[in-house]
Amino acid sequence: MADTTDDRIYFRQLLAGRDLARADPVARQMVNFVYLIGDRHTGETLVIDPAYDIPGLLEIVEADGMRLTGALATHYHPDHVGGSMMGMTIAGVDELLAAASVPVHVQADEAPWVLRVTNLSETDLITHQSGDTVMVGEIPVELIHTPGHTPGSQCFFVNDCLVSGDTLFLEGCGRTDLPGGDPAALYDSLTTKLAKVPDHAVLFPGHLYSAEPSATMGATRRFNYVFSPSSKEQWLAMFAR
Repeated sequence: MADTTDDRIYFRQLLAGRDLARADPVARQMVNFVYLIGDRHTGETLVIDPAYDIPGLLEIVEADGMRLTGALATHYHPDHVGGSMMGMTIAGVDELLAAASVPVHVQADEAPWVLRVTNLSETDLITHQSGDTVMVGEIPVELIHTPGHTPGSQCFFVNDCLVSGDTLFLEGCGRTDLPGGDPAALYDSLTTKLAKVPDHAVLFPGHLYSAEPSATMGATRRFNYVFSPSSKEQWLAMFAR
């Protein structure tokens, strides 16, 4: 589990299959990260991409003396929000809302997809546009719409930390051959939408697909091969599939 050093920011990076859902073979195979971001002064916290082990997640929140006030979804795939798709059924936001009545924040373009794979209703969701801010206590979390992996994929920027879901990994990026994927949009997200994130900010991805669980954006831009093409045409020739 990773933690930031800011005294007020509560930030936990939890690995499914190790920190949560230890006995779940799907969780161990998928190596998803679940994140907790909160305000230690007020005791409020948000969860990003709750999946696999909701009781275990809530136990961690309680043990840390925090109170869950909302959920943020990077995108609709069941390994991030639970639900059913491609033969997988994973616990997630359905089970979370049964245990804690909190809003689920999604990007507006992603809402229909989230509803499709879960049992949530429209009233369970709060939809957002890029640049919106969700407050947790007195801490702002900026939402950045980064389509490409899915139509409404979004990243979350707080305290110089970027939680990127499947938009960007330390090595590689999200695939675009699943329903709603768009390689041209993903290129624009990586090179334009995320250009505002400074090199000193730390990238926290949606999966442990690399030796390290996080890295600076500067290092990621230097060493991640998805940033090597010099044009959209070159990028599409390499990554469109």
